[in-house]
Order: sequence, then structure tokens, then C-alpha cells
Amino acid sequence: MLMSASAARLVEQVVDNARYPLRDPSGTGWRDVVSRVRQDLHTVGCSVLPDFVRPALREALRRECEEIAPRAYYDVETVNAYNTDADPSLPDGHPARMTIERGNAFVARDCIPEEFIIHRLYTSPLFQLFVARCFALPQVHELADPLSGLCLNVIAPGRAHPWHFDTNEFTVSMVTQEPEAGGVFEYCPNIRSARAENFEDVRAVLAGRGEHLIRRLTLRPGYLQLFTGRYSLHRVTSVDGTARHSAIFAYSQRPGVIGTVARTRQLFGRVAAAHLAAEGRAVRVDQLMD
Repeated sequence: MLMSASAARLVEQVVDNARYPLRDPSGTGWRDVVSRVRQDLHTVGCSVLPDFVRPALREALRRECEEIAPRAYYDVETVNAYNTDADPSLPDGHPARMTIERGNAFVARDCIPEEFIIHRLYTSPLFQLFVARCFALPQVHELADPLSGLCLNVIAPGRAHPWHFDTNEFTVSMVTQEPEAGGVFEYCPNIRSARAENFEDVRAVLAGRGEHLIRRLTLRPGYLQLFTGRYSLHRVTSVDGTARHSAIFAYSQRPGVIGTVARTRQLFGRVAAAHLAAEGRAVRVDQLMD
């Protein structure tokens, strides 16, 4: 597949092409990386590409995201792993009735300047093609959502991002700033599927009895993470010393995707006209709790 010279130049400026030759989608280097990611996703539900961003840009990556971190919408609330409302009709011990305090925060896309490294990557046609191939998809689309297509997750010292499932089938993210301590990414590979919730194992993890189901990853600034977050329960442990920042690159298999009013307000404390207009027209990919 041919890409414009400008698209190739952007990738050359940002990505460590010696390790990840994204500028040549027809080359053996590209195919080797994609093959490795697909194998990781198939076997353990997650793939990490170390030093995806060129080392020389790592400080600029950190500094840019640190600059916008104060714009995050911050709220402390009681949630469950499914981000659903409390349902007293569910039996005692059901994982959706097991709650925890969430205190992380998000910077919305409309607060992220277009010249920032994470924004340039998110909108790059070559990067989007690479993501699509890694997930064995013909194409991925930027979300039409003006707030959540690209965002920065901020976890302040003393806070964590508790166990949860993502609403999207796949997740692409990148740590831009490490905390001094803590902030470990933990996940349970494919603990559920589109056809089976597997409440028993989910409940075991939430109750602290599922150690055998948990994997842990060390994610450094500039590492690219590709992950099946819809089906893999995951969290970031409590952060100490300095905040943990991570960029979330949200794509969809179909164009025009916009978040719900309730979920958008929960994450960003506000909604746009696009969310109100799209309310009630969401298309689900499965019948999971969420």
C-alpha cells in the first residue's frame, strides 16, 4: 500500500524506524513486527513494543504531556469493573456489585495541540494502517468523538486506576511519564469473551483470589502497548511520588463512533453537541455487561 511522502516523513521523525520500519508497509521488517504483535495478542492478549518513539524525543514526549496534564478532568467516584450503575437485583457476590474508588483523570482530545507528538501519531495514516494490521483489521478509524478519540490519562500520587474492562475491543496506549514508584499495569488475558462473561474468574480477581490469572508488565515512556482491553480485565496499581501519564489512542473498526452522554460526562465532566445528537444510536459489538 502506497503512502504519501509526508506520512512517511512523520513516521521517520517520531518512530524508531531502525526497530520498527513503519515507513515501508510492503517490507519484511513491517511484516515481522506485525507478525510478532499478532502472536502476542493471540497468546497473551497484549503486545508491548519497547522504545517505539525515538529515544531522542522521549523528553519532549514527557514535557508536552506534562504541560497539558493540569487540564485533566478529575473526579473521585465509586465504580465497578464494568462502569455500570448499581443494580440491587444482582445476587450478592456478583462482580458488578463489587465496587472500588476510582480517582484517575483524563485530558480530552480538544485540549491536546495538533503539533504534539501523541496527536501527530494518532492522526498518522501510516500509524493507523500499522494498528489495523496488528489487530488483523482492514482499516481503523479515528473516533468521531471530539473528546475521547485521543486522550491523556493522569493518575496522581496516591491514586490508582482500578480493575475494569474497556468499551472498545482493542486498545492502543503509550506511557509518557513514569511515577517514582508503583503504577504497575496488571491484566488478566482474555478472562472473558464476546460470548461468555466468566463471572467466576472475574469475581476471584476482584476478591484478591485470582493471582494465578494476573500478568504484570513494566511499561516505560515511549513504549507502545496494543491490548485486547474489552476482554481482559486490567488495572494500574497505586502511584507514588509523581503522576503517571499515558496517552490513549482510540480507534474503531467503523467510522463515526461517538461515546455515550453518560460515559463521556463520567470521563470528562462535559459533553459536546455531537454526543447529544448521537445519543441512542450506538451500535454494540456484543451483549456483555459493558
